[in-house]
Amino acid sequence: MILVLTLAAGLWGLGWALKLPRSARAVMVGLLLVAVVAVHIVLPDGHPLRDMTGGEPALWIFIICVGMIVWGYSYLLGRVKTRASGAPAFDYEPPATAGTFSTTELDRYARHIVLREIGGAGQKDLKDAKVLVIGAGGLGAPALQYLAAAGVGTLGVIDDDVVDNSNLQRQVIHTDARIGMPKVHSAAEAIAALNPFVVVKPYKRRLTAEIAAELIAEYDLVLDGSDNFDTRYLVNEVCVGAGVPLIAAALTQWEGQMSLYDPKEGTPCYRCVFPERPAAHLVPSCAEGGVLGPLPGVIGAMMAVEAVKAITEAGEGLRGRLLIYDALYAETRAIKVNRDPGCPVCAG
Repeated sequence: MILVLTLAAGLWGLGWALKLPRSARAVMVGLLLVAVVAVHIVLPDGHPLRDMTGGEPALWIFIICVGMIVWGYSYLLGRVKTRASGAPAFDYEPPATAGTFSTTELDRYARHIVLREIGGAGQKDLKDAKVLVIGAGGLGAPALQYLAAAGVGTLGVIDDDVVDNSNLQRQVIHTDARIGMPKVHSAAEAIAALNPFVVVKPYKRRLTAEIAAELIAEYDLVLDGSDNFDTRYLVNEVCVGAGVPLIAAALTQWEGQMSLYDPKEGTPCYRCVFPERPAAHLVPSCAEGGVLGPLPGVIGAMMAVEAVKAITEAGEGLRGRLLIYDALYAETRAIKVNRDPGCPVCAG
């Protein structure tokens, strides 16, 4: 019995180390227990392997049944909570579109398909991609619109805010009629109207350390359009741990900046470039310092461009470079950024 419990603990620990979701780890342990029961059924009494694993199958069958009851209760409870909050669980899978392109899709994406750098293979990569967008505000709004229009197959969007009248000056995915609606649901409606071939997963909640790893593990690429350093540092740390590329951007008043952080490919992480949060007066919020309405559209669209390039491996991306756009003086420049050998997140 101790052997089985040790193996179960080892499988659970391995799943945790690989950043697998709890459901996957539970399946691994469940398969182990099923294998143990099978051993007891197949092998004769007194067999050494049976003796090493408890002698009788009754106990393991009981444990499996209890586990299934607990899982079923947790699943139903999670569904109830999901309905109450209006947000799907992380393992929620809406109906997926077919793996091949329909005639409508081929016509819709024709301008991509004839691009030598994307082509049919690149468009298929976009269809198969899963991209998570942090925030459905100024940066997330245009990024979501262009990623949906480009045919990214699965788009996740997490935000705990609701649409406010003051958002509409720049957050173009929302409308006046949807004031008061959760931003993720407003974004999902807009995406569905724009491209019904895209699966949208809206998460109406704040991104916290308790859920970040499980959520980000579901996606191939993350776009961070959040407006605070706590979230940016959290997203960076989880992406580094999961090996998920991160496109992070920020803006203030007339200026925006962005880069693609992918330490597993040799780039710095966000913490390497911004090791400490700046003083509050240097980066006022939009409410405090104001922001040019079209500026988030420019930077958010650039985030979508870099996402499409990263997914299709087209051209040269922003790995190792920080792009800075100054709208007031119509200047764009890119500066090289390097890894910090003493970075507490990605060093070593």
